[in-house]
Amino acid sequence: MSKNNTVFIGENKNFWERNRRSGGYLLKRRSGQIAFSVIRALLLFGLCFMIIQPLLVRLATSIMGESDLYDTSIILLPRHVTLDNYKIVAELTDLKNVDSVWTFRSMLNTLWTTVLVSICQIISTTLVAYGFARYEFPLKKFWFACVILLIIIPPQTIQTALYMNFANFDIFGIFQAITGKPINLRSSVIPYVLMSLTCMGLKNGLYIFMMRQYFKGIPKSLEEAAYVDGCGTMHTFVRIMLPDALPTIASCFLFSFVWQWTDLFYSRNFLSTYSLYSLQLSSIVSRMSQYFAVTEGALVAVPQARQQQLIGIAVLFCSIPLIILYLFTQRTFVESLAMTGSKE
Repeated sequence: MSKNNTVFIGENKNFWERNRRSGGYLLKRRSGQIAFSVIRALLLFGLCFMIIQPLLVRLATSIMGESDLYDTSIILLPRHVTLDNYKIVAELTDLKNVDSVWTFRSMLNTLWTTVLVSICQIISTTLVAYGFARYEFPLKKFWFACVILLIIIPPQTIQTALYMNFANFDIFGIFQAITGKPINLRSSVIPYVLMSLTCMGLKNGLYIFMMRQYFKGIPKSLEEAAYVDGCGTMHTFVRIMLPDALPTIASCFLFSFVWQWTDLFYSRNFLSTYSLYSLQLSSIVSRMSQYFAVTEGALVAVPQARQQQLIGIAVLFCSIPLIILYLFTQRTFVESLAMTGSKE
C-alpha cells in the first residue's frame, strides 16, 4: 500500500513539476481533455436517453392498471402492476386464441411470408443489378431510368392497375381460352411473389441500385481471371462475385425484411385473407369495442388513453422480432456499410 502511494505521489509531483516547467500548459491540456470527455459523455447519454425514453415509457405504461392511466400523480412507475394487458393485446392481434393458448398465428404467418418475399426480392434484384453493372445491352440507360422511377414513384399510384391486373390475371389470353375466364389471384401470396421475382415488389428499385453500385466497385480483373481459368458467366457470378457481395446482400435482405414486416399496402391488396400481424395491428382499434363488449357483457366506448396503451403494447410485440434480428445481424450490417464506403 505504501509503495503504491509513493508511486502515486511521485507521479503527482512529476505532473505538477512538468506543469510548472511548461508554464501551466500541461494543466490546461489535461483540463481540456477532461472537459471534452465529460461533454461527450453527456451528449451520448442525452442521445441514448432520447432513443430509449419512449421505449421505457411504453414498457411502464404497458404494465399499468387502467386506473393508473388517469392518475396524474403517476409518471413512470405504476401503482397497480398487471400483465393482463398483454393477454388482451395477444387476443386482439391473433397471437392467442380464445382458449388462452399462445399460437402466435399472425406472427408466424407474417414471418414466413416476409422471409419468402424477401428471398425472392434478393434473388431477382441481385441478378438484375449484376447485369446493369457488368453488361451492355440495348436501352440500358432507359431501363436503369425505369429503376430510378421505381424508387421515386410511390406504389399507391399504380394501385388500381395492380388490382385489375391480378383480379383478372391472364397470360396472352391462355387462361381465357382454356377456362373461359381469367384467374383471380388476389387474396393469395402468388401476386406478391410474382412481383418480387420481376423486381416490382416493395423497394426493389432501391436494392437494385445498392447492389449495382457495389458490383461496379469490384475490379473486372477478378472476372477476367475467372474466365481465363475456364469459368462461365454464371459460374463466375456464383463462385466469385456472390461471396464477395454477401455483406451487401445481407443488408438488402435486412431492409427488405423490416419493410415487409410492417407493410400494409401490399398486404391489404393481396394478403387480406391472411392473418398477418401488420393487418391485425392496423385494425386493432376497431376490434377493441367488440372485444370488451364480449368480455364485459355490454357495448362500451374504449377511452382514448386505454386505446393508446393497448396500441403501444401491440407495437412492442411488433418490434421484438426486429430487435432480435438486429442483435444477431448488426455486425454484418456494419461490415456492409464499411465495405461499401471503402469500395466507393
